[in-house]
Amino acid sequence: MTRLTYTRAQQLPALLEQRILVLDGAMGTMIQRFKLDETQYRGARFKDFHKDVKGNNELLSLTRPDVITDIHERYLAAGADMIETNTFGATRIAQADYDMADLAFEMNLASAKLARAACDKFSTPDKPRFVLGALGPTPKTASISPDVNDPGARNVTFEELRASYYEQVEALVQGGADVLLVETIFDTLNAKAALFAIDEFFEASGERLPIMISGTVTDASGRILSGQTVTAFWHSVRHAQPLAIGLNCALGATLMRPYIQELNKAAPDTFISCYPNAGLPNPMSDTGFDETPDVTSRLVGEFAAEGLVNIVGGCCGTTPAHIGAIHDKVAPMAGRTLQKNVFYKEAA
Repeated sequence: MTRLTYTRAQQLPALLEQRILVLDGAMGTMIQRFKLDETQYRGARFKDFHKDVKGNNELLSLTRPDVITDIHERYLAAGADMIETNTFGATRIAQADYDMADLAFEMNLASAKLARAACDKFSTPDKPRFVLGALGPTPKTASISPDVNDPGARNVTFEELRASYYEQVEALVQGGADVLLVETIFDTLNAKAALFAIDEFFEASGERLPIMISGTVTDASGRILSGQTVTAFWHSVRHAQPLAIGLNCALGATLMRPYIQELNKAAPDTFISCYPNAGLPNPMSDTGFDETPDVTSRLVGEFAAEGLVNIVGGCCGTTPAHIGAIHDKVAPMAGRTLQKNVFYKEAA
């Protein structure tokens, strides 16, 4: 990949060449531990809102910023180099489920400011911390019909996705994000809308932030939900020239291993991220997932020892204890080495 000139996080590529960086863990898992009820989700501002909002985690950036700040700071204290904004579902499209679409910009702006303040509090000259503006997949898909009897049906258009993502990007950057993370991608066309909106915003604003892209392999087929293999997915999004490409969610590290190995071969000239779930779901577990911090960190550590990754962290079921254990495990290990100008050699 051609090295881009960034207006923020300029030191990030050099840091990734020096060591493995650690991403935070699950936001939802930590929010669940607070056992917030409907009244606490609403806060004073939305006490008379006409619809239930419990479960709208992004709303907490407005009604309970103390909760979100506490979670950010716990992950940073555990050793995370990067934390995600509480914006996974903060698009206008996703918030429409709660009749809160008009709050999308405010949610993203507030969430980015909370993460920015937490990172600034923990940053030191030798360990800078970075805010990743999180762009989730939305609950709708541009590639797959929601009606089994009508394969051509769609419940969202590319233009609706693009406009929703543009609004989100604008607010995240305004709030202080260092990096834009298009994550948990189950539909490549949705991701393309996000990447189009990001590029459009860069052109309009003069900003250029590093981009990270993270897909989700949904089962043992080795494909994302819209049908692409990991390699095909990478070739569909590499035009965005991301700083890092990776996988997250759906699978624990054990099941994710072959797909990270595939991505390692497919994208030799780009940094690779990996933040798996804490194993398989288990309703009897404190986190809702099987793996304890020592298990997850051992498995992720094996990825690092094999030279497969540059950024590691956790998704569903992971906690600050998981991230702390991952940090300790990978700290002495070198990151994956990039090969230069592979694409151009292949094309020659």
